[in-house]
Amino acid sequence: MNLSEYLLGGLAAVCAGVFTNPLEVIKTRLQLQGELRAKGTYTRHYRNTLQAFYTVARTDGLYSIQKGLVPALMYQAVMNSVRLGTYQVLLDTKAAHGENGKTRLPMTILFGAISGCLGSFIASPFYQVKIHRQAHSAPSIAVGYQRTQTSSIKALLGIYREHGVQGLWRGASGAMARVTLGSAAQLSTFSHLQYVLSEAMNREITDLSVLVIASFISGVVVCGLMTPFDVICTRLYNQNVDAQGKGVMYRNILDCGRKILKREGLKAFYKGLGPHYLRIGPHTVLSLVFWG
Repeated sequence: MNLSEYLLGGLAAVCAGVFTNPLEVIKTRLQLQGELRAKGTYTRHYRNTLQAFYTVARTDGLYSIQKGLVPALMYQAVMNSVRLGTYQVLLDTKAAHGENGKTRLPMTILFGAISGCLGSFIASPFYQVKIHRQAHSAPSIAVGYQRTQTSSIKALLGIYREHGVQGLWRGASGAMARVTLGSAAQLSTFSHLQYVLSEAMNREITDLSVLVIASFISGVVVCGLMTPFDVICTRLYNQNVDAQGKGVMYRNILDCGRKILKREGLKAFYKGLGPHYLRIGPHTVLSLVFWG
């Protein structure tokens, strides 16, 4: 096991996360807007990505476009150190390659899913706090459940004191489904496209142009598959909880998905699609190019 593979994976994601976190703030607000409300029955504070940026900066202050940056970077560092490091270790095994030396697509999908599931579970507490901080806003533009603002460390300790270790991992099932699917799609398409593009362009698989094109296409695939689970994940993490630490709006992934479909309609699963792609596209390119 090469420790550098884990450290490089985390560092790559942190570098990318600094630039893409503002889009994560906007995406979170859009996904929480109109929660379990039919269209036309709530005030739309955020209408699109640009207008949402303006609204957040004007009302909450310019610094607010980087809300939740610390837990976001902590999450990226932990999750992607595990995810990308584990994937690289698995990719280096004989099982990942066919007789011609090329990666086997089914195995890269499986390895991407395994590494993503593991990374998202371990880093889940940081993602929970990130969502809480990014959802918090001035009352005039508030969406979703609002919590008192505090530092990331105090927030984690507060959750632990109230609900124990189980509380820190509340909503982890949504994150695991989200990242398992996203990671399987992202890493498998990226690895496969590296070989396809290197042959088509007659360049090395580590060539910058190959890495950029492969990661850009990978980002498109990931966004389309991942957004519905991303909406569910945001809702599960941000909901209020009872005295036992259980969510008061959603019991689990299936319950959340069923309620969104029934009350908001199918389109609700793609709330925040614009900033999600604008965020995940550059983030995929930056993190995979840094890593690759």
